[in-house]
Parts: sequence; C-alpha cells; structure tokens
Amino acid sequence: MPMKYEKLLILLKEKGINTTRIRRENIISQAAWQKIRTGSGDIDTRTLSRLCKALDCQPGDIMEYVEE
Repeated sequence: MPMKYEKLLILLKEKGINTTRIRRENIISQAAWQKIRTGSGDIDTRTLSRLCKALDCQPGDIMEYVEE
C-alpha cells in the first residue's frame, strides 16, 4: 500500500488519543481504524477530514505517500 500512516499513529500518541477514545468519541469507524493500524487498506476522504478536524492538522501531517 503506497499510503503510510506512521505519522498519524505518532500524532495520536502525542495528543493522548488512544483506541478507547477513538471508539468512545466515534472519531473514525472501527473499519477505518483497523486499516490504519494494520496498513491493510485505504481510507476515504471523509475519514481523513474527520482525523484532521480532531487533530487540528493537515493531511500531510498524518500520512505520506511511499512508492511501492
């Protein structure tokens, strides 16, 4: 998968947002969260928007393109 989300995982940790909070506040769907954590698929722009809003950041702050 050419999109990597390591930046997101680091930012979530820095801001104290864990899996429990993501579920409780319904920041993103569980399916999207699993895709991010496992690197097993792409997320849609609505999910990206919700993450950026919750973290007060830009898409480039949470993901990067890595050529396969």
